[in-house]
Amino acid sequence: MKLDSSVAAVITGGASGLGAATARALAGRGVKVAIFDLNAEAGEALAKETGGVFCEVNVTDDASVEAGFAKGRAAHGQERILVNCAGIAPAAKTVGRSRETGEPKGHDLALFEKAIAINLVGTFRCIAQSAAGMVTLDPVDAAGARGVIVNTASVAAQDGQIGQAAYAASKGGVLAMTLPIARDLMNDGIRVNTIMPGIFETPMMAGMPQGVQDALAAMVPFPKRLGKPEEYAQLALFMIEHDYMNGEAVRLDGAIRMGPK
Repeated sequence: MKLDSSVAAVITGGASGLGAATARALAGRGVKVAIFDLNAEAGEALAKETGGVFCEVNVTDDASVEAGFAKGRAAHGQERILVNCAGIAPAAKTVGRSRETGEPKGHDLALFEKAIAINLVGTFRCIAQSAAGMVTLDPVDAAGARGVIVNTASVAAQDGQIGQAAYAASKGGVLAMTLPIARDLMNDGIRVNTIMPGIFETPMMAGMPQGVQDALAAMVPFPKRLGKPEEYAQLALFMIEHDYMNGEAVRLDGAIRMGPK
């Protein structure tokens, strides 16, 4: 798909990290961007920077997502691109220890359900609502292309670590649904791909001690550093522009394979 000012895009989790880098990259190609996020301050600032529109959206709520798409479409028209970056990364063992008594304690199911609700169901909710709009568009080429969806899973979908049961399950679901959704939408000219990032420089990572960040970077075979959000954005744009790339999930991780911890 050609990227220019005739195309509109929605980026969930777009106010920071991987989503913000993608919003900037798309805007740099002339694409009109709508930024979905809960962080209004950062989202409004990025919308001003990119000439886009900020939509305060909770991806776990149907009405909130509907309102976000309505606002984005009112500003830019029906989007042809959706990039799903909204997500959380909780950490808890299946059986841990109570802080108060030291006794064995099962995983907090509310935390598990929250990870699934945001990372998996939230991604699918946005896909379903966006695709329902994309199918109404006229094709942009003789092949019948109408839109492109890029999802964010994680290397944890394949090699989740200790304490990542909830996170790995949610991201594994994103990975698993990529091909079926691509098949669902194949006759509508909508392609669907997924990126599985490794260890990236994100706001969450920036909050960790420098020693921890350095140790994580040293685990990467090559290059021995953390991934940069701009590198995620580069792959997202490649997936959008490459018309034969569909139903695929790609690790972006410097060849790392995560150990148990």
